Order: sequence, then structure tokens, then C-alpha cells
Amino acid sequence: MSYTISDSTMDDALDAKVPDGPIQEKWDNHRFSIRLVNPANKRKYKIIVIGTGLAGASAAATLGELGYEVQVFTYHDSARRAHSIAAQGGINAAKNYPNDGDSIFRLFYDTVKGGDFRSREANVYRLAQVSNEIIDQATAQGVPFARDYGGLLDNRSFGGAQVSRTFYARGQTGQQLLLGAYQALARQVGSGQVQLHNRIEMLDVVVKEGRAVGVVVRDLITGEITSHSAHAVVLATGGYTNVYFLSTNAMACNVTAAWRAHHKGAYFADPCFTQIHPTCIPASDEHQSKLTLMSESLRNDGRIWVPKDREDARAPNDIPEDDRDYYLERQYPAFGNLVPRDVAARAAMRVIDSERGIGPLENGVYLDFKNSIDRLGEGTIEERYGNLFEMYERITDEDPYSVPMRIYPAPHYTMGGVWVDYNLQTTIPGLYALGEANFSDHGANRLGASALMQGLADGYFVLPYTIGDYLADWLNTEPVPTDDPAFTRAEADIADRTKRFLDIGGTRSVDWFHRELGKIMIEQCGISRSREGLEKALGEIPALEQEFWNDLRVLGDDMSVNQSLERAGRVADFFELAQLMCRDALDREESCGGHFRIEHQTEEGEAKRDDENFSFVSAWEWSGEGEAQHLHKEALAFEYVKPTQRSYK
Repeated sequence: MSYTISDSTMDDALDAKVPDGPIQEKWDNHRFSIRLVNPANKRKYKIIVIGTGLAGASAAATLGELGYEVQVFTYHDSARRAHSIAAQGGINAAKNYPNDGDSIFRLFYDTVKGGDFRSREANVYRLAQVSNEIIDQATAQGVPFARDYGGLLDNRSFGGAQVSRTFYARGQTGQQLLLGAYQALARQVGSGQVQLHNRIEMLDVVVKEGRAVGVVVRDLITGEITSHSAHAVVLATGGYTNVYFLSTNAMACNVTAAWRAHHKGAYFADPCFTQIHPTCIPASDEHQSKLTLMSESLRNDGRIWVPKDREDARAPNDIPEDDRDYYLERQYPAFGNLVPRDVAARAAMRVIDSERGIGPLENGVYLDFKNSIDRLGEGTIEERYGNLFEMYERITDEDPYSVPMRIYPAPHYTMGGVWVDYNLQTTIPGLYALGEANFSDHGANRLGASALMQGLADGYFVLPYTIGDYLADWLNTEPVPTDDPAFTRAEADIADRTKRFLDIGGTRSVDWFHRELGKIMIEQCGISRSREGLEKALGEIPALEQEFWNDLRVLGDDMSVNQSLERAGRVADFFELAQLMCRDALDREESCGGHFRIEHQTEEGEAKRDDENFSFVSAWEWSGEGEAQHLHKEALAFEYVKPTQRSYK
């Protein structure tokens, strides 16, 4: 597969549809100026939603409540199993309940700065505006946010901010918010307004005359391939860090829905912007298949350190304060342990690479709660983080109340994704992308507690307004019938692809190829990248991909449960994505946020941007198998937050 870059310039045709006017008024003015669909007419439209995480469930529930006829698909056995539950620490909002100086503008500022000035200002400001409505919505649903002594909603701090703006439900915020969205969805399912399809995987977007008209899916129980048509399609399918094999994502998370859309004309934006989370339980051996995330909220009360002496083999509790290096507090005194994730992750890797890593594989650092327990009491720490401590102990057989946790950086979140405009519409009319599936709000690095915020903002408060502007053109028209040639061709392509997997008859499992791909990606396109490493990866990945298509072994058939077949399709897409990620990283000759090119760093080892040449969104267009992807560039303008060298000192 070839991924050479064709000539590209700033692309005026890549219209982000950002409204004119002051940034504080853009969203309100836009909602007034776009076309609406009146309540009686909403019943005439059909919308398909793929994914039932926070973005998908909230969108499907809200669209159903508005009167649209909605079909929602998930490959899970229950919508409640979506990976949104893993976002444990909290959700940001600019309520300023602690009265510590927060505001909508400050949340906007912190998010743009935290993303290292590679996000679209208008989208980020809207996210900050909508954040307060999310808290009201979730509280009304009964989400059990923590309360302070007086009974008001409590807040805690998170990385990348000097104010406390994070609402939380102990250490299970994502799960509680998902239950709130799920009950809203279930209400619409019960009313008949929404049809929920479990254990169904989307394998293609159907495009007719340039617009999205439906999807082709596979029943993961029976293997049946079916088509479903609608006036619009919404992708809310999460991110793609499982390209690294070992990540904090659930093992079923994949890029297939987004990548199939990319093949049909949806541009894929900033694929190299991936986040390495600094607070993961270290891998224990080479054959591990899943990593476990420890919430970033733990950095509120835990202190991160390593021994000053690389030869110090004492147990952590036996190492006195003078022999400890609290390196984040030393390097970044203003923010300390609450620096953004990309900064914390790179700092951890620096001490690990200097042979001061701890643990059996010397691949971690300590996260120590002794000072907080002495100051606040074990009961308070248990109240805040008890379920996280319990999870850690079950996995490691170590008691974090008495022994420091061991953590290390691991692939977690993807800021890149399907390119969308201000309305969340992709470059395919009628196809929308929400939450982590799109690229829109986080730039080159996501601040903690912002994933839940974006997913719910897109699903509850943005898409339900903006999708009407597109649907208005299709009033009193029926969806394209599923016996149309556009659908039958798509079904035939899927059947051919499935047969190809089953007919290879090789000797190696899907997981073997996935693991080998992941090794290349984490080594060459992980927490740091170099021209030499990326060029090496772009030589190794196609060779491994060719071996995949020649020596893959998929047992079973296509008319029953076959997880090997499922994974084969997902890993095939990961091979193509991986090459685009490396090509995008190679093209972006700068460091910014989670994209750290070792050739471009300050004297202190921090990311060094090139605003003159790279202040743009990279939006890649699929040109066909074996053809060069074409790079489009959306220029980024910063009118309200002027780009500066980020400093958290």
C-alpha cells in the first residue's frame, strides 16, 4: 500500500463553515441562522447512529426525543458496555462553583493551549459554552456527582488547569454518565422512536450521488450481511489507539467504521495526533494483551517520583525524601503533578530512559499517596478513589494505601479522526462524526476530563441542531431503497472481502500480526518520532501487511460467531491507518502536543512548534488502493488565544 504525499496547499475548498462574528456569539448566531425542521416534519426523517458510547447514545436519545426515526447499532451485547465507561476521572465544565477564577473563556483558553495550538478556535469555544449545559442535563438525569459538605456539586482539579472545574462521581464518572445517556436512550427505545441493534458491526458506508444514504452491517451472531438506509448517518465509534495493540482501550475498539467512511470520501484529519497517557499500570510481560488505565484524577492527591540514584534497589517506603526525585514538581513548579498528559508522559519516559524506571521491568514510576493520606486521612482518599485503589490491588496484588502505585505511559486517546466542519459533518454530505471519532476539539493533545465533555456536547447539544440544516433539503423524500445498486455493490464488496480472509489459509493468527504491527508503531510512531524511525516504519509495515494477506489464518466460517474473522477485518484496516499515521507524522516537521519529533525540541526537551509552516489541520483524502493519499490543509487562525511556547513552569 503506497502512502506518498502528493503536492498540497492550504485548501480553500475545505470549508469548515465557521460562522462569522465574535467568538462569544458564533454558536448562538449559528443556531439561529441555520435551517430548522419543524416537529411534525421530523417524523419523516430516518437517521442511523453507529455506536452507543456517550456521543452515540446521547445523540440517538436526543434525536429520538425530537421526533426523528432513529436506528442505532452497536457491536456490544449491551449499549452499556461502550468504552466511555473507562473515562473514570471526571468531566470538565466552566461552572466556577469553587469561585477560583474559572470561566467559559478560561476553559476555552486552557483547552486551546493544552492542545498546543492545533485546534479550531470556534469549535473549542463552543465546547466550553456547552459544558455547563451538560452538567445540568446529567444532574437532572440523576447522575450521582460528588457533593461537597453543603450539598453542592463538588469539583476537583485535573491536568493542564490551575482551577478546579472537574465534576466527578468517585472514580467511575464515565460509567455513571453512560448510564444516564443509556436510560435516555432506553426511554426512546421503549417508546418505539429508536430501534436498538445489538451485536451488529458496521462494515461500510453507502454513498450515492455523493451523499451518505445508509450502511451495510454484519450480524456478529449469525453472520448475516444486511443494508439499512436513512437520510443521514452518524458515526460515534471512538478512537483508534488499538493500532498499537497494547493500549488502554477495550480490545474490541477499532477504526473500521471511520476507515470505511474514509474509503468512501470522508477526509481523515491529523492521524498522527495520538495521546500517550501517563497513568497506566505498567506492562508486566511481553505477551500481555491489554493495558489498564488508572485515572488521571489520581494525580490530584498522588505525588510522582523515582529514586534519584538509578542503582537504588530499596523498597519505595524505605527510600527517604532526600533520595527521591519528584521530577514533575521540580521541572514544572507552577503545575507540578498536574501538567498536561503529553508533558507528564514525556517526562516519565525521560526518567525511564535514563535507567531510573522502577518495578520488575524497570518501566514505571511511582505514584505515591502517603502525604495525602497523612494530611487528609485514609477515609478521605478511599472516598475519592476507593474503587480505583481496589482495581489496582486486584491487578497488581499491591495495596496502594501502604505502597506507592506503579504507573507508566501507554497509548490512550486519539485526537485525530474523521475531519468535520463546524456542523460536525464530514466531507461526505449526510455523514456526521461525533466524539473521539472526529478530530475537532482537542488539537494535538487532549486535556484530562475533556473526552466526556466533547462526547456529550456533540450528542446532546450540537448535532441535534446542526443536522437539521442538512435534512431540510430532503423533506418529503424517501431514503434510498436498500435494493439500489449502491447497496448491492457495497454488500458484494463486503462478501468478497470476507471470503478473501477465509480463503487465505495461512499459519499465523490475527493477533500475531496485530502485535507485530503494534511493536512497530509504539517504537517508531509512539511517544516520540523521528524521520529515520518513521521511514523505517513505512518500509516495515507494508512488508508485514503483505505477509498478513498471504499467511493469515482465520478458522471457522462467516455464518456464525467468529471473533477471528471480526478481528481480521479490523486489523486489515489498522494496517492502512498505521501507514497514514506514519506518513502524517513524517510530513509534520515540528513537535506539538502528543506529536513529538525528536528533531524538533527545545533545549529543555519540550515540544517545539513551527507555527509559520504547520499551523493547519492535515486532512487526508483516500485516492484508491495503491494510490497516493492527497493532503488537504485547513488553515488554523488564532484570533483569541495567541500561540506561544507552552510553559507549565
